[in-house]
Amino acid sequence: MKALVKYEKGIGCIKVKEVPKPIINPKEVLIKIKFAGICGTDIHIWHDQFPYWPPVVLGHEFSGEIVEIGRSVEGWKPGDRVVGEPHTRACGICRFCRTGNIQICEQKRSPGWGIDGAFATYIKMPAYLLHRIPDDVSFEEAAVIEPAAIVAHHVLERGRIEPGDFVVIFGAGTIGLLAAMIAKTAGASKVMIVGTLVDEKIRFKVAMKINVDYIVNVQNEDPVQKVMDITNGIGADLVVEASGAEPAINQAVKVVRKMGRISVIGLTGKNKISFPWDVAVFKVCNIIFNQSSSYTGWNKVISLLSSHKIDLTPIITHKVALEEWETAFKAIEEGRAIKILFQI
Repeated sequence: MKALVKYEKGIGCIKVKEVPKPIINPKEVLIKIKFAGICGTDIHIWHDQFPYWPPVVLGHEFSGEIVEIGRSVEGWKPGDRVVGEPHTRACGICRFCRTGNIQICEQKRSPGWGIDGAFATYIKMPAYLLHRIPDDVSFEEAAVIEPAAIVAHHVLERGRIEPGDFVVIFGAGTIGLLAAMIAKTAGASKVMIVGTLVDEKIRFKVAMKINVDYIVNVQNEDPVQKVMDITNGIGADLVVEASGAEPAINQAVKVVRKMGRISVIGLTGKNKISFPWDVAVFKVCNIIFNQSSSYTGWNKVISLLSSHKIDLTPIITHKVALEEWETAFKAIEEGRAIKILFQI
C-alpha cells in the first residue's frame, strides 16, 4: 500500500513509498483511510523536533471505514464509519491507565510517531479506541475530530469554561480556532484571538467567519491593553495558550484576571523559557497544563457535531493527494493554510 514514511532519523527523510498492508490481531480492526489531517506534530517530525521511531508511517488525524475485523471484536462490522483515539499501546496497568488517563501513559506509542499511522491506504486500530462517525457528518469533517477532541479536553474539561466567560486565545492556527469555536458553544460572552502578521493571510479570515469577537495582531496592537480596556482592567476569565511562543506565554499571565485560568496547549520546543513567576503568584491564577485528548473529550465533540452545534468545515482549507505532502507542509508552516487533509 502507499504511505508517507519517515524512513530514518534526521531533518527531512520523508517520502511516499510502498509498505506492507497492516495485519490485524484478534482485537483490532483494519480501516480504509478516507481523509487524514496534517498536524503540527507531523511537521515537527519532518524537522526532527519530536520523538519518533523510524521507519514509521506519519499521521494520526483520520477518518475511515472498517474493512476487516479481528475475531474477538464485538460491536463493529465492515462498512462502519469511524475515527480513532491515538492512544495505542497504553499499558493498561499503570496509575494513569487505571484512572482513565491513558493519554499520558508512559508506555503509549501513538500512530504517526510511535507506530505506523494514517498517512496511508490503511491503518489498524484496537477496537476499544474507535468512535462512530454520525451519519450526517462527512468523512472530511470527521477527520478534524481528533484536534477538536484535544481542545474539548483542554478547554471544556480542564479549562472549566463557564457561560459568560471572557476568553482570550493566543495562537490562530487550527487549535486556536477550534478553541474559539468550542468556547463560543460553551457560552463564552466574548472571545478574542491573538496572532501575528502571518495570520492575516487566511487564519484571521476564518476567525471572522466563525464569529470571533476580537482579532488582535500583536504587531499592530497591544493585546494586554486591549483586554484591559474591554474588561475595565479586570482581565480575562480564561486564557488559552495555543501558540507556544514565549512572548505570548508571558502576555497570557498579564491578561488573565486574578484567580483566572490559563489552559496551556502550545509547546515551545525549548528546554526552558523566561516566565513572569511573581506576576502569576500575585494573581493567584490557575495554570493548567494539558496533553492529548480524553475519551470524554471525543464524545463531547462528536455530540456537538451530531447536534450541529459546531461546524468544523471552516478549518479545512485544502484537500490534496499524499504526493503533495511537502507543498502542504510548507503551506501550513507559512500560514497559507489551516487544516490540510490528505484524500487517500
